[in-house]
Amino acid sequence: MNATSNPRIVCAGITTLDFIYAVDVMPSEPLKYRSNAMVTSGGGLAGNAATACARLGASVRLVARLGDDFWADPMIAELERDGVDCTLVRRCPGHRSPVSAVVVDPKGERLVVSYSDPDIPSDTGWIPADLATQADALYAETRWIEAALAVLPQARAAGIPSVLDADRKPTRPEVLALASHVGFSAPALREFTGIDDLPAALAHASTGIANVYLVTDGANGAWYMDGGEVVHVPAFPVTSVDTLGAGDTWHGALAVALAGRQPLERAVRFANAAAALKCTEFGGRKGMPTRPRVEALLAAA
Repeated sequence: MNATSNPRIVCAGITTLDFIYAVDVMPSEPLKYRSNAMVTSGGGLAGNAATACARLGASVRLVARLGDDFWADPMIAELERDGVDCTLVRRCPGHRSPVSAVVVDPKGERLVVSYSDPDIPSDTGWIPADLATQADALYAETRWIEAALAVLPQARAAGIPSVLDADRKPTRPEVLALASHVGFSAPALREFTGIDDLPAALAHASTGIANVYLVTDGANGAWYMDGGEVVHVPAFPVTSVDTLGAGDTWHGALAVALAGRQPLERAVRFANAAAALKCTEFGGRKGMPTRPRVEALLAAA
């Protein structure tokens, strides 16, 4: 297995094109606002996770759907420049690619208005049944739930780790049992459990399950379950410029670390470091760090 030096990761889910605007104040009224910087960048949970994995030294294949519109070509071209294999990015005739408008304030907080074609085919019959046999870890997410349901069982059958990015409460809750590691966002875990306190919510959600649940909460760090105990891994303190894509970076980095068979606490610290560094640069995906930068931050901590 080549997991240590060049792990092979398969990412399945949504990839988008983001129009990212920096503003002096977050819009709160129906007025005209002037942006002081603007970047066009690929986005989306799986697209971002795939890019994060590639920047961290992994060999990555992306399974995704796009339309046959103008935006699809530059989206694929950007991914390929980062080394992501896009041969399994399906172009769907007569449909539109996902796009988002993102507003980022001086503290790095973002407001996202996204569009995904509601009629884009969700079928997964075209996804190869042997993806996991060619990978050291697999990533999926809840925005294209059918893909997660199709690929996560492959990882289990192949005996490789898998990461489910549960950034929202899944419409098909059975997907949670399929991944070896489920990473909730704070809002998704609170909605899933009805409990506001994140450690308590994580402990409640993890009762009676066989896989690993984790939760991320930005600058507050991350928590995971270990032998019935909730473990907190602090975030790395940075000056945040843009949080867009930080969660996606975290989940991609976690997949890379698990593919390298890192112990869970070390894997979460690795993911925390990658997400923190992403936040230090404006432009969403453009701020995703390389592995040497992550290792340097870990060594300096």
